[in-house]
Amino acid sequence: MRGSAEISVADASRPREHRGKPNQPKGNNMITIHHLGVSQSDRVVWLMEELELPYELKWYQRGDDFLAPPEFRALHPIGTAPIITDGDLVMAESTAIVEYVSQRYGAGKLSVAVDDPAYPHYLFWMQFNNNFQSALFMKMAYGAGGGDLAAGGTVVDVMQRREDGLYTYLEQRLGESEYLGAERFTCADIMTMFNLTSLEMLGARPIDDTLPNTRDYVARITSRPAYQKAMSIAGPSAAPPA
Repeated sequence: MRGSAEISVADASRPREHRGKPNQPKGNNMITIHHLGVSQSDRVVWLMEELELPYELKWYQRGDDFLAPPEFRALHPIGTAPIITDGDLVMAESTAIVEYVSQRYGAGKLSVAVDDPAYPHYLFWMQFNNNFQSALFMKMAYGAGGGDLAAGGTVVDVMQRREDGLYTYLEQRLGESEYLGAERFTCADIMTMFNLTSLEMLGARPIDDTLPNTRDYVARITSRPAYQKAMSIAGPSAAPPA
């Protein structure tokens, strides 16, 4: 299937109205999330649901080659999901989008202030998430180029050591704290969850009993009502609006 469809989301049907929240987008300035099916843009939907902010969701279907359609790639030179528009602003890169929305429209309540003792953790885990994808894509590229992962060797050993280090540190952190970026739920948790759930569809390491702290963390975070609602709207199993 190709093309795009639009939906204004509030109880999945109309924009929410809220009172007393600073800098809330209203009317024609409502944030539009340009959502590519089965992509990291579902984390932006999740953030908006956590913050109870109104948004418009424009859904783009992947082509038969599983790539973004031309109309999505035309939105921004990077051409990768997620992309949002906020008035005249067109923004890509989910880490930037999540922090932008949190600070500008969410009063920073899911961010961590610079003077907070947890700020170094928050900064690290906000940036950490793409390491999982890098580790996976290196293996995929190596295999696509004719390399044999099962045969081992220096390159394979380096890739595996890198991947093992990522999961070891994640497991260690979650043995120290229930959340990644602070002692409370933050944007760092939103940034990480895609890589611990949907990325397995592409061949990433499954989160199982070999990673008990991470397993429990995933169960805890995915039980949040805002997460479950966001996944029903824009998660990997969600259907585009009719």
